[in-house]
Amino acid sequence: QVQLVESGGGLVQAGGSLRLSCAASGIIFSFNVMGWYRQAPGQQRELVATITTGGSTNYADSVKGRFTISRDNAKTVYLQVNSLKPEDTDVYYCRYSDTGYSSWGKGTQVTVSS
Repeated sequence: QVQLVESGGGLVQAGGSLRLSCAASGIIFSFNVMGWYRQAPGQQRELVATITTGGSTNYADSVKGRFTISRDNAKTVYLQVNSLKPEDTDVYYCRYSDTGYSSWGKGTQVTVSS
């Protein structure tokens, strides 16, 4: 099993920035995909960004140019979120996946005030 712990969320004014972190522990495959998703109350969880261990990235159109996903090894991933908007207010979840397995973190709240 893989456990994920997110950190870095908080309250920020519109236009501000945050850096979210996600640390994975457990049995980590050398090739995996880690990413960030977000979910508002009553809404479906949606993709924000993903990154492979090879460094390939994928972003939702709504965050391109404002958010940057990165990782420094097979176990830790970051999401730099800039130019935040009130509509970015959500719980942000980290996800790990490899061949035949996936796991979610418990989420970190990001609240953007106008």
